[in-house]
Amino acid sequence: MATATEEIQPSSYVGFDSITQQIEHKLLKRGFQFNVIVVGQTGLGKSTLINTIFASHLIDTKGRLAADEPVRQTTDIQAVSHTIVENGVRLKLNIVDTPGYGDQINNEGCWDPIIRYIKDQHSAYLRKELTAMRDRYIQDSRIHCCLFFINPTGHSLRPIDIIVLKKLSEVVNVVPIIAKSDSLTLEERENFKQKIRAELAYNGVISYPFDTDEADEEEIQVNEIVRSMIPFAVVGSERTVIVNGKTVRGRKNRWGVINVEDEAHCEFVHLRNFLTRTHLQDLIETTAQIHYEAFRSRQLLALKDASRPAQGTASPEKH
Repeated sequence: MATATEEIQPSSYVGFDSITQQIEHKLLKRGFQFNVIVVGQTGLGKSTLINTIFASHLIDTKGRLAADEPVRQTTDIQAVSHTIVENGVRLKLNIVDTPGYGDQINNEGCWDPIIRYIKDQHSAYLRKELTAMRDRYIQDSRIHCCLFFINPTGHSLRPIDIIVLKKLSEVVNVVPIIAKSDSLTLEERENFKQKIRAELAYNGVISYPFDTDEADEEEIQVNEIVRSMIPFAVVGSERTVIVNGKTVRGRKNRWGVINVEDEAHCEFVHLRNFLTRTHLQDLIETTAQIHYEAFRSRQLLALKDASRPAQGTASPEKH
């Protein structure tokens, strides 16, 4: 008699190996949800980069329309939703734009609305999950990824950056990005990246991706490569330029053309591949299994504690 752990090969074709196609068919019909929040100072090109990553105009940029006008700002948290279709796969993309933090004279608590928004999405999901007559498929508004934009100063992170990064990493998958990295030379860029990694490690800021017990050797190696590149030094552009007779996304400056998709110019391609081709599903799963589970446990324990009779209160008599 075969034991429970022993593998058995059927003597003829049964057909249960088609379960992967069955799952894929159902998932394709339902579509996928991916929620991204962008955080950083005003003027770092957050909206432009999001539009560049998904090769679509998803958010109106806040850049100057004329040289003499002030930079336009996002004044409150704004969510924009789009459905993008690629080769029959429907991705429901929710992008959350945040006000530039650290722009004021007094920046105390300027990160609170961002943290609150992320926790509110967890809370909304938990309420739906605990409803007696809950939906078969709960609409997922939980934030799967936070793109954190770093000013390309080449020096070090500001104290407020460290505080915000630490608080964000406790509730969401944080991916640090050096914005407008073409303002740095390649040597300056590498030195800046090393400084940032050292500062993050010293201050105990844990950025995504994480290695889990379920990760195999290949996943661990891929994660190690990603961690060695973080923060990604990127350039975004929705404009096209001509390079050697080819149309590419990029921008011209006084020294030449920056080709966004040229790995010799910036790490945009690596960021895009990471977000869409290698880690999109893992970002969603990590949100559910790590960040949301931690939030859910705290909330349910708090409810349990609140429902207990106060210490010293006599238990009701049994008749």
